Amino acid sequence: MTVQAATVPGAASPPQDFVEQTYTKVFWRLVPFLMLCYVIAYLDRVNVGFAKLQMSQELQFSETVYGLGAGLFFIGYFLFEVPSNVILHRVGARVWIARIMITWGVISGAFMFVNSATSFYIMRFLLGLAEAGFYPGVILYVTSWFPAHRRARVIAVFMSAIPVSGIFGNPLSGWIMDAFNGAYGLSGWQWMFLIEAIPAILVGAAVFLYLDNKPSDAAWLTEAEKAVIERDIAAERQGKTESPHSIATVFSNGRIWFMSLIYFAFVTGQYGLTFWMPTIVKASGIQGNLNIGLVSAIPFLFAVFVMILLGRSADRMRERRWHLIVPALLGSIGFIVAASTGNTVIAIAALSVAAGGVLTCAPLFWSLPTAFLAGTGAAAGIALINSVGNLAGFAAPFVIGAVRDSTGSTAGGMYALAAMLVIGAVCVFATPKRLVNR
Repeated sequence: MTVQAATVPGAASPPQDFVEQTYTKVFWRLVPFLMLCYVIAYLDRVNVGFAKLQMSQELQFSETVYGLGAGLFFIGYFLFEVPSNVILHRVGARVWIARIMITWGVISGAFMFVNSATSFYIMRFLLGLAEAGFYPGVILYVTSWFPAHRRARVIAVFMSAIPVSGIFGNPLSGWIMDAFNGAYGLSGWQWMFLIEAIPAILVGAAVFLYLDNKPSDAAWLTEAEKAVIERDIAAERQGKTESPHSIATVFSNGRIWFMSLIYFAFVTGQYGLTFWMPTIVKASGIQGNLNIGLVSAIPFLFAVFVMILLGRSADRMRERRWHLIVPALLGSIGFIVAASTGNTVIAIAALSVAAGGVLTCAPLFWSLPTAFLAGTGAAAGIALINSVGNLAGFAAPFVIGAVRDSTGSTAGGMYALAAMLVIGAVCVFATPKRLVNR
């Protein structure tokens, strides 16, 4: 029996080694490229944390002004998230993700012209509008190529772009700000925004040429390989009997709102960490923008290994809940220790534990809703969960900034981040095993 024959309807299942080779081929074709896109996206989203080290002093921004501006990104993101993902579902990822990346690249570069709190607020809001739909669009895109039992590892590798952007982006941002400060009359933070915007525009153009919307469009797959993927995806969709099937039913679905609460708790920790990491490291006694960037990379480096390790474990064991609960609780402990100690080495070690825990929660979380969402319900449901969850990106930096202005310390804000992770862990425990352990 040939492999071709094995994939036609009514024939026996194809050999397992052929199935594994097919998904390995798809993984290496798509996931590293999508990860590169997200590295660029995340860098352009959070490099404002490094710009703050110069920009706040130069433009006389208080901690509250910075926190509000950093968070306004997520208001624009929230408003356009569901419409953007529905459009992507209709026109395809290739065109829409390319549009998203090019638009946010142009807006990110324009941050060099910010000269007041008002212009800072407006540009952060516009950046959120531009980037809305990218992340949930990729999550939706992945569901067209990988069945549920292969998805946690894929999303974990894709989302390792967050710590990777910290590993490389933090030292890069610090170096640009030091090396280019004053060149042609521009401050270092202005050069940073301009230089780091260029990759988004270039890679956005590459998306249009490189990505295929679905397996049947992929000239780099054989017919037998396409049949393997389409068979697995079709079988999975048939089992998703509890998915809402329209945009209207998505908004009235209690399970989706419960998923949104879980994600809100985890994203609170994620953005509390990424937006304030440079400030926290500086407060621990590290001096110089480049040195702050290098030290800030340590927790993110640790997080990469934890994310990939637990993503593989969750898929192998087909267990989702405890693979979320444990890192959430460890992240909470990390925040508490980092906020409580005055020792630089202990603080960085605790931040590493916090980063490993909180950044692992985000990719593994998506194994929960994608286990029961399908079709239009998946497009709208994933976008709604992501948009509501990412409102934490508005709340976390604003609250931490306000606490720091009133107390002179980030400790209170970090205790709040720890509490949110505990709430997320409790909610995951309350999620039925039968629904998500696939």
